[in-house]
Amino acid sequence: MKKTYFLILLFIIGIFTSALYFQFTGPEKKFVVERFVIEMGTPEEKVIQRLKEEGFIKSELAFKFVLRIKNWQGKIEPGGYKISKSMKVWEIADVLVNRPYQKWVMIPEGLRREEIVEKVAKVLNWAEKEKKDFLNEAKEGYLFPDTYLLNLDYTGKQVAKRMESRFNEKVADLFKEAREKNIRNDTLIILASLVQREAANEKEMPLIAGIIWNRLLKGMKLEIDATVQYALGKEGNWWPKIKPEDYKVNSPYNTYLYKGKPPAPICNPGISAIKAVLNPEETEYLYYLHDEKGQIHPARTYEEHLLNIEKYLKEKQ
Repeated sequence: MKKTYFLILLFIIGIFTSALYFQFTGPEKKFVVERFVIEMGTPEEKVIQRLKEEGFIKSELAFKFVLRIKNWQGKIEPGGYKISKSMKVWEIADVLVNRPYQKWVMIPEGLRREEIVEKVAKVLNWAEKEKKDFLNEAKEGYLFPDTYLLNLDYTGKQVAKRMESRFNEKVADLFKEAREKNIRNDTLIILASLVQREAANEKEMPLIAGIIWNRLLKGMKLEIDATVQYALGKEGNWWPKIKPEDYKVNSPYNTYLYKGKPPAPICNPGISAIKAVLNPEETEYLYYLHDEKGQIHPARTYEEHLLNIEKYLKEKQ
C-alpha cells in the first residue's frame, strides 16, 4: 500500500513539474525571429504584459520569477530586441536585459553637431573614427532634433544620413512655404538656428524672429551672442559665457563684427524655430535682452535698450 501511495505521489509531482516547466517554455515550436521594441518610459510591468499579450511568453509569473532569481528586476531598458516565440522564458529575459540590437538616442533642439556626436557616440560606443565620419558627413543645421532608435552597429555616416533624411522629411512643407515667401532655404535654417539659441522658450520665438528680420532688412548688424559662442565653442564648453573682449573675435560667425547673417547655421533648430522665421511677429522692436530669470525685454531704440541693460542687467551684477 505504501509503495502505491509513493508511486502516486511521484506521478503527481511529475505532472506538477511538467506543468510548471511548461510555463517556462516558448508558446511556439518554430524559431522565427521578431522585432520587439520597448518605447522610452515604458514600465517593466507593461513590458511583461506585452510579452504575454503578443504571445512571446505563456506566463507573466514565470517571467517575473526568472527576473527575480537572476537579479534582473528593473534592468530591462528601452530599445529594440530580436526575440522568438519559441524561446524559453529565461532566454527572452536574457535578451531583454543583456542583448539589445537597437538603442534610443534623444537629440534635443539647439545642439551643434559636435554635441550631437557626443550623445550618439556614448550610446553606440563609437571609436574616434566613427565620430570623425559623422562630423565629415553631418551638415550643421540639417540634423533633425528627434528621438531616434539606432542600430548599435550603425556607422557615423549612417547616423548622419538618417538624421538628414528625417530633416528633409519633416521640413519639406516648410521649405515649400519658404519658396512661396521668397525666402531661401539656407537663409531660413540659418535664421532658425539663431532663434533656437536665443529664445528662452517657444512662445517668444516669433518675437525674436521678428526682431532679427527687422535688423537684417535694415542692414543692421545682428549682434547676437549665440553666434560669438558658436565661434568660440570648444570641446567641454561648446556654448561659453561671453566676456566683453569676446565680441572682437575675428570670425565670420561674429555678428557683432560682420553685417548680415552668419555663413551657416550655428545649431540644429527644431520645427518651432523654423516656423517662427517663416511667420515672425510683426513688431517695431529692434533690440532685446533676457534678465536673470529668462524674461525677455524688447526695445524699439538703442536708448531704450540701454535703459533695459541698466535696469535688468547692471543692477543685478
